[in-house]
Amino acid sequence: MENYIIEMLNITKVFPGIVANDNITLRLRKGEIHALLGENGAGKSTLMSILFGLYQPDKGEIRKNGQVVKINNPNDANALGIGMVHQHFKLVEIFTVLENIILGVEPNKMGFINRKEAREKILKLSEQYGLKVDPDAIIENISVGMQQRVEILKMLYRDNEILIFDEPTAVLTPQEIDELMEIMRGFAKEGKSILFITHKLNEILAVADRCTVLRKGKYVGTVDVKNTTKEELSKMMVGRELEFNLKKADVKAKETVLSVRNVSVMSEIHKKTLAVKNVSFDVRAGEIVCLAGIDGNGQTELIYALTGLQKMHSGQITLCGKDITKASIRERSKAGMSHIPEDRHKHGLILDYTLEENIVLQRYWQPKFQRLGFIKKKEVRDYANRLIEQYDVRSGQGPITVVRSMSGGNQQKAIIAREIDKEHKLLVAVQPTRGLDVGAIEYIHKQLIASRDAGKAVLLVSFELDEVMNVSDRILVMYEGEIVGELDPKKTTVEELGLYMSGAKRDTVKEKDYA
Repeated sequence: MENYIIEMLNITKVFPGIVANDNITLRLRKGEIHALLGENGAGKSTLMSILFGLYQPDKGEIRKNGQVVKINNPNDANALGIGMVHQHFKLVEIFTVLENIILGVEPNKMGFINRKEAREKILKLSEQYGLKVDPDAIIENISVGMQQRVEILKMLYRDNEILIFDEPTAVLTPQEIDELMEIMRGFAKEGKSILFITHKLNEILAVADRCTVLRKGKYVGTVDVKNTTKEELSKMMVGRELEFNLKKADVKAKETVLSVRNVSVMSEIHKKTLAVKNVSFDVRAGEIVCLAGIDGNGQTELIYALTGLQKMHSGQITLCGKDITKASIRERSKAGMSHIPEDRHKHGLILDYTLEENIVLQRYWQPKFQRLGFIKKKEVRDYANRLIEQYDVRSGQGPITVVRSMSGGNQQKAIIAREIDKEHKLLVAVQPTRGLDVGAIEYIHKQLIASRDAGKAVLLVSFELDEVMNVSDRILVMYEGEIVGELDPKKTTVEELGLYMSGAKRDTVKEKDYA
């Protein structure tokens, strides 16, 4: 009989209106990387939350090294050597990086927190595993990718032997993903055991030993990764063949929709420093322009300035011929801008509102949805139901589901449905497929191309090189706050794109005259 470090046997978990886990069995060997694959809402995060003590199973049992264990809360999990990197970060935004990492396990000397000891351990771990962070930075001021590093360091700080990674690469750049894969391999060699939730089939093939597939809360099967293919895994996950090679017609760009002139934006983290430096570009109707670059090179600040989330230092923004430089977020929306934000919780949703309320957030004041200041509830419900069905947004109670209770991927689908369906001239899509399964990614890519073919202008920000190369018509590469190159995806390579992104190459000839 084979020895397993963790066994989750016949686990069932029911929420109002949905069976999240239906009699699932999962076994983890010591020293292996075990991938957990499934569509958005398949029950992966729920299963791992049960192992970490955030939920209690309605049926089934958990064993560690053959012994039945009761995990009532995360403290019990940590005592058993189980750590978890969450998909939705469990960070205190007003605390520093250091304070978040040591929270709950603070080293103390005579009743006072020993910050020197904590700082030394954090810096040693960050250096050892290539996860560089600023211990004194405030969480709300750092990028999503940097917050992900803090979550990983939180787990490493606690010396856990069973490591749960819930979508850890969803917000990382390709280079950071490669580094994390190496870190995982290193953990496995040290004898640590890893449970790895991901939607990215290439990552499973690159790093996992075995893969368990869930579909709609049920166990589909467990396979040895070395004996399977991407196509077989995707079919197990969604139950059908997927189209991996995107087909799209040649671009037919028309009039300029978005005009950005000499825009500079101050950094929120490093005061008195420009995060965006004198950037100019256009996006035309009927094309997809992608802002590519390694996270932290000014893309976030530029998008914040374009969408009204942050004031510009200088420059001008024009949408459909109208100066929107000082316009409010609602004025930009009314002028024809839709925005799929980078951080869906901070800027995309009101988590304690229902799904239908979130779906009409950008439109509730329109005559279609209100009369004399009162919301037309039937119209809102009918509209929400149409988008829920069209975009396959899965939730326990349909339109009345509180959004906080939904899976991250389905929250993302709700935002995408709202922003694409809204009347718009320009779609600003920042990592639109973050946290989505391959079936949903295929659908969203087709929606972006359909928007472009319908004459909309699309500005895409993506850290996924495959997405950049397959979806965009033009690529603008940002490095240290500047656009250092404009590339045609049909005429460039991933390697050349990587050189621009790393700053090893820049285009001095391409300085266009935007006068």
